[in-house]
Amino acid sequence: MTADAVEAVEMRAALLRLRRATGLPVAFGGLTSGSDRMRIAELSGAATDALRGLAVAAGNGLGGKSLALARACAVTDYQGSQHISHEYDAAVTAEGLRSVLAVPVVVRRRVRGVLYGALRSARPLGDRTLDAAVSAARDVEQALVVRDEARALLAAARVPRAGGGGVWEEVREAHGALRALAPKIVDPALRAELLAVCGRLAGAGAGAVVTTVPGASVEREVAVRLTTREVDVLTCVAAGVTNAVAAERLGVRPETVKGYLRSAMRKLGVHTRGEAVVAARRAGLLP
Repeated sequence: MTADAVEAVEMRAALLRLRRATGLPVAFGGLTSGSDRMRIAELSGAATDALRGLAVAAGNGLGGKSLALARACAVTDYQGSQHISHEYDAAVTAEGLRSVLAVPVVVRRRVRGVLYGALRSARPLGDRTLDAAVSAARDVEQALVVRDEARALLAAARVPRAGGGGVWEEVREAHGALRALAPKIVDPALRAELLAVCGRLAGAGAGAVVTTVPGASVEREVAVRLTTREVDVLTCVAAGVTNAVAAERLGVRPETVKGYLRSAMRKLGVHTRGEAVVAARRAGLLP
């Protein structure tokens, strides 16, 4: 899935959340194509396509005002408002919109898009409606931050480097960061790519991808298979964090972390946290 497609999915989900949370019948929005212009690409609840593809310049109309000021703006009667310019009245009128709010999507102090919500009647939009719209915009912001971080980590992980202890610490930090990001990624293709890179990072320093089964007449080598969550927990353990911190990072209870850790240790045939990390690295499960 391309970056544009991922952004479209995130925007559509945010518009649905905005409508459900506010009760507004219409929501629309888009992301910026440059520092001073955004294009309305997604519509939810619209009766026409009048707004689709509309290019909004910073400072123009309600959305352009929100884009320029990097803050939420609202009008009770769009066509009659004296607080905005009216370059887009034709499209707004064609859709039959009267009360409209616009909320910017701001990532690292840069406006990356605008979400709109609207009524087809001229009624004031209260604080609860505005707060719900702002919350939907925050969801898009978080999704964009996660995606940007994931892309940066993927790019860094692909850069070949010479060997050395310092480099392996960087690899391990990148591996831990990628595994922490993976559960937050909505796009399944990007999440799968993150986990695949994690696997390559883990396997790159493996001395062996097998372990032995003691007690057999002839010890035989078998592949160690851990679940995704067991590897996530071992990644946290390798970073030196407590079970409580690992639970917070993974969004589970500390008791759940203990359960995953016990299961991983049993599969690896070890008895301590430190031994588990060493065995996982030898098995190619951790870098």
